[in-house]
Amino acid sequence: MNALTLQWHDAGQDKTQNIYERQPSKNPGTVRIGRDPLRCDIVVTNATVSGLHVEIFFHSQQQNFYIRNLREPNPPLVDGHQLFQGEVLLKEGSVIYLGQMEFKVIAVTINSFPATVLTPPKPHNPLLHQPQTPKTPLYHQPQVQPGHHHHATKPPVPPQGVYALQCPKCHKVSPSENLQVGCPWCGTSLAAAVSVLVTPSN
Repeated sequence: MNALTLQWHDAGQDKTQNIYERQPSKNPGTVRIGRDPLRCDIVVTNATVSGLHVEIFFHSQQQNFYIRNLREPNPPLVDGHQLFQGEVLLKEGSVIYLGQMEFKVIAVTINSFPATVLTPPKPHNPLLHQPQTPKTPLYHQPQVQPGHHHHATKPPVPPQGVYALQCPKCHKVSPSENLQVGCPWCGTSLAAAVSVLVTPSN
């Protein structure tokens, strides 16, 4: 799953939070940062931070996380540049200043979907087990012994199917729609679940 890890220090404590591509928030699709608990998902106490200051979101077309300024009179400083309007790319190591408060992006995880593809084993073909020279092409058709019926060996066809999530605890597979709900069998969060390709049975 695509995620960004943010770290900051507030009220005498070091805090860390993961921001996911799709997660419940007060403004769906974004995670807002500021002092106002009614409008912000990450609430801080530093007086130099605006009530509603910035929001972080995942851009599905660009496949990256971005930060957007929501307070023009108090623009954030992102990697040394003031962000008055619009949005700017966040990457691992990015430093954000909201007023005098520092936030660091300590990790960015962008998964090229699917994370893991499980393909069914190739059909057994006894012709492929005959001795071959080291330079034999991958799909070389071995010599057929007299009296044996010859079958052409074709390259494997990519499986057709749908993607699902495999629970990291009970290993049962459930539809990807359960990502926010959790495993229907054991209740474990599917945030760390492996994406698997489920092919229809013949």
